[in-house]
Amino acid sequence: MGQILGIAPLRSFVAVADCGGFQRAATSLHLTQSAVSQHVRRLETALGRSLIERDGRGSRLTADGEELLARARRILAMHDETLRAFGAEVERTLTIGSTEHAAAQLLPALTASLAATFPDHHVRFRIDRGQQLRAALQDGRIDLALLLGPAGDADARTVGELHLTWYSSPEWTPPAVGGPIRLVAFDDPCALRSRALETLSAHGLPAEVGAEAAHLAGVQAAVRAGLGVALMATLGQRLDGLTARDDLPAPAPLPLSVWPRRGLPAAVTDGAATALRTLLTPQPPPPVP
Repeated sequence: MGQILGIAPLRSFVAVADCGGFQRAATSLHLTQSAVSQHVRRLETALGRSLIERDGRGSRLTADGEELLARARRILAMHDETLRAFGAEVERTLTIGSTEHAAAQLLPALTASLAATFPDHHVRFRIDRGQQLRAALQDGRIDLALLLGPAGDADARTVGELHLTWYSSPEWTPPAVGGPIRLVAFDDPCALRSRALETLSAHGLPAEVGAEAAHLAGVQAAVRAGLGVALMATLGQRLDGLTARDDLPAPAPLPLSVWPRRGLPAAVTDGAATALRTLLTPQPPPPVP
């Protein structure tokens, strides 16, 4: 019997190339690193060629590996297309990481929009701080991340702006002239924390962080308790127990960007970016009858 390459080994091999290493490939495929390594060794045995070689602390494809990569992509595409043609379900998972501010206001609508954009993908979400989401992207644990700030990477896409609003408890009153404004803020580093301090400083208003929290629920609880004011992105939605303030300097909006993991097809990033741009584009009011 002749040699057989196998779909699973080919999928692992492509993941190693796309993710930049065995561990990241294993994470993206929900396999162990040893399983991915075994898949690659199986391909090397079947072909009698070395496909991946060490490169310092990392690894790279050999010339034969590059040749196989192009063929493997075509084989996997035809394999998955054939399954779909016969009505067989091809499980594809798209894992999207989001900060809490983006999640609270965008994910309900984004879930429906992504389901229409990627009907053959199972979409799941991870909610975390921006710093942790960047690490998860680097490690291949998530496919896309919604991050506050501009797209600082060639593969990232800026999808719109989040307008920011000051909030306080109904009983909160501004300090006497010259007194510092007490802030409730997310733990540093945080784009909202920085924007709040920069905005007040630009208007010559002293400020001090009077309460900190790691998560949105903690920030909102501290504001409700009257511990200070906080800058939040709510997309015009009302927050129970909090009052929007228009007596503090208006902050500039923060860009929202979509960042992909290494090796994610550009079409997936573009599809998610398009869905988000649609959600963030202000809709004209309905005509008055």
